[in-house]
Amino acid sequence: MILSRLKIPSTTLAFALLAVFFIANGCSKDTDSSSDLTGNWKVSSEFEGVGRTEAVSFTVGDMVYIGLGYNGTLGYTGSERLNDFWAFQKTSGTWKRVASFPGAARNNAVAFVVNGIGYVGTGFDGTQRLSDFWAYNPTTDSWSEVADLADFGGVARYGAVAFSIGNKGYIATGNGAGAEGYLKDLWEYNPASNTWVQKASLTGSKRQDAVAFVYNNKAYVVTGNNNGSLLSDFYSYDASADAWTRLRNITSSNDDEDYDDDYGANITRSKASIFVLGNKAYLCCGSTSGITNTVWEYNIDGDIWEQKTSFEGASRQGAIGFSLGGVGYITTGTGGSTYFDDLWEFYPDQEQTSTDNY
Repeated sequence: MILSRLKIPSTTLAFALLAVFFIANGCSKDTDSSSDLTGNWKVSSEFEGVGRTEAVSFTVGDMVYIGLGYNGTLGYTGSERLNDFWAFQKTSGTWKRVASFPGAARNNAVAFVVNGIGYVGTGFDGTQRLSDFWAYNPTTDSWSEVADLADFGGVARYGAVAFSIGNKGYIATGNGAGAEGYLKDLWEYNPASNTWVQKASLTGSKRQDAVAFVYNNKAYVVTGNNNGSLLSDFYSYDASADAWTRLRNITSSNDDEDYDDDYGANITRSKASIFVLGNKAYLCCGSTSGITNTVWEYNIDGDIWEQKTSFEGASRQGAIGFSLGGVGYITTGTGGSTYFDDLWEFYPDQEQTSTDNY
């Protein structure tokens, strides 16, 4: 062959091979490098109640209300479960205590808002799963009991998800009382008639400790576990049609496309937190094979996930996520034996810095 007769000086060949090596490595994609990720976390005005996990939150106007939960030590009610509620206003950056929840102190409950009224119910009181619901009126700072889910055939539960669409509230999934175990049912609450009606069940796996959010009048349910196995299926719910639609899995499972090549099993988790900014949802923290601090951005219109800068506070599960005034927040949660009361703001399009403080 002609190539076999070519005499290339050894030094020239060495430089050529070295150049190829650097070009190849320079073109490689390092998906694990933190420098490839965007998003900045900033310490904010810490939650004024005691640290806790598995609390609930709901937002009315420019105020977010956070309460209940578990703190591992004797709290206000003389138990490890709490019934206090606090309100946070972004413009002033201040917290104030509001009327305590009048039902049993509990953790792992749910909350939703309809017509400016917050509704809180279900959960675990340390002995049993619960099915009662209560309404909070921010104008009068008062609570009143509303229809019990069990009175209409629903199962007492904890670890469910809840959301509101239009003038109705919804609760779905969870860990049910008695022999029910893991659940996938969906119930609709009508405040006008103070009644619960069962709707179309989630078409995917039963689950507890999932997350839910609402965008453009559709609800989205993702993550969670079923009998200890983390779940990768993802669904949206259209209340006007009472129908669920399956979205793309949150693991790398499509061999014919490359959109999910970086997913791996990194998005699946339980006891995570989520909030919405614009047309993006942000999934934060939670439990995988251990407690994680990773953050993933979901492009709702494109059905695509992208990793963002990891949460800069201590890794945690059972935290609260919410958004106010175009800013995302994470607060409370537990890292094991520690129960957190810090509050962090998230800016998804900023470059990460480690010097900004409240």
